Amino acid sequence: MILNETPRRIMLTKLVAWGHWFALSNIVIAIVIASIYVFASPLPATLLGITFLVVNWLSHIGFLTFFGFVIFVLPIIYVMPKSRMVRGLASAIAALGLALLAFDALLYTKYGLHLNFGSADLIKNETQTVINDFGWQQWGFLVLMFFVWLTFQLVLANALWKRIERFQKFHLGAPISGLFVACFVCSHALHVWADANLYQPIIQQDNLFPLSYPATAKTLMSKYGMLDLESYKNRKSLQFDSGIKSIKYPTTPVYCGINTAHSVVLLIQTDESPWTDPSGILKAYDGHYDLSSNSESAKLTSLFGLPEIYLDQLANEIPIMLDLPQKLGLPVSLYANNTFGNKRVDQLNLDFDGFLNRVSSEQPSLAIGFVNKQQISQLLSREVMERATVIVSQLSGQRDIIEPVQLLSNVALSSNLSSHLDFPATMLNILGCQTSSDAYSVGQSMQIPRRSWLVGTKGSKMIVLHNGSRIEVLSNGSYKIFDRESGEESTEALNTGLLGQAMKHLTRFTRQ
Repeated sequence: MILNETPRRIMLTKLVAWGHWFALSNIVIAIVIASIYVFASPLPATLLGITFLVVNWLSHIGFLTFFGFVIFVLPIIYVMPKSRMVRGLASAIAALGLALLAFDALLYTKYGLHLNFGSADLIKNETQTVINDFGWQQWGFLVLMFFVWLTFQLVLANALWKRIERFQKFHLGAPISGLFVACFVCSHALHVWADANLYQPIIQQDNLFPLSYPATAKTLMSKYGMLDLESYKNRKSLQFDSGIKSIKYPTTPVYCGINTAHSVVLLIQTDESPWTDPSGILKAYDGHYDLSSNSESAKLTSLFGLPEIYLDQLANEIPIMLDLPQKLGLPVSLYANNTFGNKRVDQLNLDFDGFLNRVSSEQPSLAIGFVNKQQISQLLSREVMERATVIVSQLSGQRDIIEPVQLLSNVALSSNLSSHLDFPATMLNILGCQTSSDAYSVGQSMQIPRRSWLVGTKGSKMIVLHNGSRIEVLSNGSYKIFDRESGEESTEALNTGLLGQAMKHLTRFTRQ
């Protein structure tokens, strides 16, 4: 009894009680900060999906915060039971941890990434320009904000310490712990069921929160013979949920100037034998891809700069690449030997003689044609190639495989990795439009690329190309990695940071 009532024992008991209330307060703050993840993502379409979102939000963020308390603060209490020192260190740890959570949330909102070792290079590349633009005022403001946040934590810690005897009278430990445990069990149970049934409204949330590793059917149910793993894999390989019910195109109004005195010609060859430039004016570029599953969708994706999962929702839209120059006074002409399946685009479609006259004319214009090898030779005289900016590419002739297609141009293109989705951003950039292509395309300008990777879709697959690798995603968690050059399947580890960023970039036109 005497041992139990020593001053050290009394102080430890009081500090541990204080620590639990301090942790609970920061759990509430962390849950509020984590709402950024929730509002940055589309709301699940079903009640069950929303239920999982709520219980996972509460339990996962609560677990992370309490785990941080157990790992970093509780040992300090037992090693150095000095109230001022514990409160000071705990406040610093809490301020730093919640600041990292807020930074991670903002990073996820903008780039679809979480802070981890796998995404370190991507984060560095994406944020380098922003960091380089920071002056001492911006850095000073960030440091000041952190000290304000640290001061708030110190005030909170001291306020709880002064009132800890009063708080100890409220026996809330069991009901609060029970709530978080129930949410934790419920979220993992729902995820196991969703994973077994490939229920997209739930499993699409796997990468929503940082350090999230929910239980899966493969690792749990198959262990006890409750799931046929082979059947599960087969069903999962056939799943692809685009989730595109409506879109916002463009995401924001596009305002920029256009050089109406410049001519740009984009020709995409429709037959298989590649056209060659007899004059040698056009330079060849490697690493260019047509990722669409068929020639008809490839034409529209080249005009919109959006992958084919969006095409059904774009039936009544006109591509920004065609609409903006027209409105600003630059004539736009379009040619294909059949219709595009889009009434507003079809209205611009000329016959070949009319298109030839437009390209040959000295009047500035934007001309885009889907033509065969013979027609390219008719269109691209030396005079045209010396007067206008010309880009020539080709539709893929092998839709069952993914391999580079021809890309020729008489202007410098910096990218050694590009796709047809990059044409709108490149054309408008050549014409002088400086607005970010993110407003109207998933592609980027091939003259000034900002990303070292590209993303698109091909039928039921999401395709991500990065360095020497090609990632093909069939459904959430089901993927294969191939070598870009050989086409052979690779055993390299999946870059989840890159995949999450690509997925967010691909789906940001989805209307929430």
